[in-house]
Amino acid sequence: MAVEVKIPPMGESITGGLLAAWLVKSGDAVRKGQPLFSYETDKVTSEGTAEVDGQITIVVNAGTDVVVGQVVASIEAGAAGNAPSAAPAPAAKPAAASAPAAPAAPAPKAVPVAAKSGAAAEISPAVRRISEETGLDPAGVEGTGKAGRVTKGDMLAALSGQAPIRAVAPAAAPAAASAPAAAVVIPSRDGRTSRKRMSPLRRKIAERLVQAKSETAMLTTFNEVNMAPVMELRKRHGEEFLKKYGVKLGFMSFFVKAAVQAMKEVPAINAQLDGEDIIENHFYDIGVAVGTDKGLMVPVVRDCDQLNFAGIEKAIGDFGKRARDGKIQLPELQGGVFTISNGGIYGSMLSTPILNHPQAAIMGLHNIVERPVAENGQVVIRPIMYLALSYDHRLIDGKEAVTFLVKVRQYIEDPQRLLFGV
Repeated sequence: MAVEVKIPPMGESITGGLLAAWLVKSGDAVRKGQPLFSYETDKVTSEGTAEVDGQITIVVNAGTDVVVGQVVASIEAGAAGNAPSAAPAPAAKPAAASAPAAPAAPAPKAVPVAAKSGAAAEISPAVRRISEETGLDPAGVEGTGKAGRVTKGDMLAALSGQAPIRAVAPAAAPAAASAPAAAVVIPSRDGRTSRKRMSPLRRKIAERLVQAKSETAMLTTFNEVNMAPVMELRKRHGEEFLKKYGVKLGFMSFFVKAAVQAMKEVPAINAQLDGEDIIENHFYDIGVAVGTDKGLMVPVVRDCDQLNFAGIEKAIGDFGKRARDGKIQLPELQGGVFTISNGGIYGSMLSTPILNHPQAAIMGLHNIVERPVAENGQVVIRPIMYLALSYDHRLIDGKEAVTFLVKVRQYIEDPQRLLFGV
């Protein structure tokens, strides 16, 4: 009995996506529950699994756009198939996945430069220089200038193959003339470029970024924070923290806690616009941006005001691993009220993060660099991080944005205040 393998439903708002890759080959023996293919939508990446043991026959190639419920393979229940390969089979490239390279423009035929005559005397210095350097005779180029004169643009167009070149009889070279310049060969474009289709997730990311830029009055404010107190705290308690909770004490939990506390003091940051209405949120679900090879994802850590440092670190670590493995579920990406993006892990010194629409604000963290700063009239070296807060100016005033970022800085520079909420 043949059992159909279909694209699984992914949520009410998702109707289709991209069959990204097959993890088995046609004819392989598969087991119930075994991952068969990866499936990308504009929000998440997921896997389809086998419902029965048997031999699989693939009917839709990887790289094909598919819809929920579409049959992409069948499994002959109970049939013995080929032994599965040691490694997943590479995805078959669809015909439309990459466009054939455009044929290379023919290189212009080099012709000797005509002897200087009455006609040549009217050639501009720029045209003459190109002619001398390339060997292309202006007499063989169709001119677009006044009275049909050849311009510099005409010469360049001819050299690039974008303009016709007339055959010109070679002029007799003077006896004392030097050897003609070597012809310029335009290299072939074959193999120098490639083309691939945007994934649904990348298309959605692009759409949301453009939406955020076009539909909000986005502005960014900056501050700097001395990371020495947090670094000292991690150094003192990090090992004990790891033994007790099984997770490392990172920087993100401090910033999440600091952001939550600052949002309680500046509630405009924890609000959203819906048309002409302001929605005030009274919960603290914080999105943490995670970079993957397929694009940026922002899973949401729920009720951060009720979690301790260990709970936040565990949630972020779990999201990071599952995001890179393509295991994040759609509900885990929805409902955040504020986002924190840490470009510092890639070495970013400063940036202006784009809003995660419809949220009203996003905070960007950056790398930590030892810098000279003034303290009590003395110049000292401190590990400094730049902070950035991008916000929707339609909802948040500059005073509120700056106050929020100052509050975050104060909590990070005196992290014990987070324990008491002061």
